[in-house]
Amino acid sequence: MVLYESTRGGKEGIPSAEAIKRGISSNGGLYVPQQIKEINQKDISNLANMSYAQRAVFILKQFLDDFTDDELADCVNSAYNTRKFATADIAPIKPISENLCLLELWHGPTCAFKDMALQILPHFLVKAMEKTGEECEIVILVATSGDTGKAALEGFADVKGTRIIVFYPENGVSEVQKYQMITQTGSNVKVFGVNGNFDDTQSGVKRIFTDEKLIKEMAKRNLKFSSANSINWGRLVPQIVYYFSAYADLVKIDRIKAGDKINFVVPTGNFGNILAGYYAMRMGLPVNKLICASNDNNVLTDFIRTGHYDRRRKFIRTVSPSMDILISSNLERLLYELTGHDDQRVSDWMNRLNEDGHYEVGQNLLKELHKSFWAGWSNQDETLKTIECVYKENNYVLDTHTAVAVDVYDKYVITTGDLTPTVIVSTASPFKFNGSVCKALFGEQVIEGKTEFELLEILSKRTSMPIPAGLKDLDNKSVLHSNVCEKYDMKTVVTEYLFKGEY
Repeated sequence: MVLYESTRGGKEGIPSAEAIKRGISSNGGLYVPQQIKEINQKDISNLANMSYAQRAVFILKQFLDDFTDDELADCVNSAYNTRKFATADIAPIKPISENLCLLELWHGPTCAFKDMALQILPHFLVKAMEKTGEECEIVILVATSGDTGKAALEGFADVKGTRIIVFYPENGVSEVQKYQMITQTGSNVKVFGVNGNFDDTQSGVKRIFTDEKLIKEMAKRNLKFSSANSINWGRLVPQIVYYFSAYADLVKIDRIKAGDKINFVVPTGNFGNILAGYYAMRMGLPVNKLICASNDNNVLTDFIRTGHYDRRRKFIRTVSPSMDILISSNLERLLYELTGHDDQRVSDWMNRLNEDGHYEVGQNLLKELHKSFWAGWSNQDETLKTIECVYKENNYVLDTHTAVAVDVYDKYVITTGDLTPTVIVSTASPFKFNGSVCKALFGEQVIEGKTEFELLEILSKRTSMPIPAGLKDLDNKSVLHSNVCEKYDMKTVVTEYLFKGEY
């Protein structure tokens, strides 16, 4: 059986159902598998003839082997279907040039790649509760830079035995993202804006998770925290599937032969999306390079290039807000893997980051990092120019996050000369960030004085693309969550909601 341990010590070896239920270790560490199963090339080749759901069951059972095949199939089929996704392919590949394809991960109900994990996580969690005999009500606590929040709300709304509380930076998400969250229905959901940036929001949630006094008070009331952020292994593991699926589709359409290596370019802020690609690579997927694409908040680019992680820099609000992050939680898992599961070194680095704002990993680990990763960044002008150029040359509309990845890919080719077939991981529909997309395509004068909801119509009419169902008429829905709190009041609003002022 594949067992899981914390990146910060305590090698208790718990099964995946328990790791998914807990979300985060009591010592603040993240759960990782003690071993990673390798898949042979024949099995990878066989994926080409499978549906997305079949591929998902095959990959997931390599990690979640305490779930039966029937349980996994039930989770997968409940998540990945045409009731939830706008295409039967779930995560289709779109070639745009000889060596370049886009992996579209935004055909789910909230129009962002977070749906790929958050449509299935609630099903994992419910089954995990059953398998472990959990009698407490699970409280899902989420910090979001925009997309995770809505995707988690959509997935957990009215799920029996759960409640969900989402925090988002009040001025750090797009208007469309905000309305997706504050109009969310469900008897078990609560949403709060936070006066601060995403890092403030994420740090506040982590503090709540590890507050021993609060955890004891919750236990008295039959409540227990878990997470839907990518700190939860059950949120990360479904993302591994689409790397294998993309490869299988390239084989299927004869863009590559089975066994050929490819690159992936991933726009990322919290490092979860690209980390899933790393786990796929460790499992045997033929990957040449994982290219990490950052925006102006380029803390990850600097780290991958130098081995020095330093969050002591100005936080910049950009046109790609879901990547406006300076503390990349999932990097902790990568460091744990690259050090051979050295929890003492990882704990030391994380403590330094928390106390001093930076840490350095040294040249030996940096060399290991460079075997798998390359990194670059795109500023906001370059991002908007990329949207314009790709539309003119390929008649394809990128969102602002995918555009960061395309621009970084161009820089990678110029720097390295590497023309290995490459997949750009496309993380959101352009309609989610229509203000910036319309500015890039049609000019400043078109967006002046327009709301994001008016720009949805303009973008649709001018590009002949339909507005996704999840975004259409969003501004006509009732606002159900209007509370905003200070970053130091996050624990207070959680306890007031859960305990009704009795704490």
